[in-house]
Amino acid sequence: MDDSLYQRWADYVKNHTPYSAKSLLDVACGTGDLTILLADDFDVTGTDLSEEMLNIATEKAADAKVKIPFEQANMMDLYTFDNFDVITCFDDSICYLGDEDELYIAAKQAYDHLNPGGKYLFDAHSLFQMDHVFPGYMFNHKAEDSAFMWSSYPGEYEHSIEHELTFFNYDDVIDGYLVNTEIHHERTYPIETFKQILKDVGFKNTQVSADFGEKPVSDKVTRWFFDSEK
Repeated sequence: MDDSLYQRWADYVKNHTPYSAKSLLDVACGTGDLTILLADDFDVTGTDLSEEMLNIATEKAADAKVKIPFEQANMMDLYTFDNFDVITCFDDSICYLGDEDELYIAAKQAYDHLNPGGKYLFDAHSLFQMDHVFPGYMFNHKAEDSAFMWSSYPGEYEHSIEHELTFFNYDDVIDGYLVNTEIHHERTYPIETFKQILKDVGFKNTQVSADFGEKPVSDKVTRWFFDSEK
């Protein structure tokens, strides 16, 4: 991923939260790159489903000399957390939810853990990205002792995709490459579906934009940005 995107996400958050906002929960924070940037302006907590990613995030925060609590949790189960002024979920992580019921549960968890007037900020793949860009997409990368292959295929459901990621890492012991393959399933929905679920949960004043909030939505944008208020 282009590391400059993390700064653009951080700028989007700062531009879409009130000056009074102090506490922030970064959901699906991964290895913490965005979370660490957000710590410049907020009292941040990071959470992710992957313990391995959280371990990396903890190391990165220590290297950056930033104190951030990282806790393992599913975005559909935030019951152990306090309330926050802002909850974020970026890098299209919301698209890993399996269906509209799970999308509702995740939105309800965010709503229940926001302070009054708090902001829920997330992004999602657009229909154009899912239906026209991803199908048949391939990307390969080779380094001195590793390689990476990414192929995408239409998924089982409407507006869904299946990513096959294969990693090759050289191992001195076997004098060869260890191979690991991951299958990632993503799914998106029309904007009106997202907005209706947010409304049903209780959110208000939902605004949708593109290009990190810098452009209006059009037919061929690849990512949507959602800004909802409790």
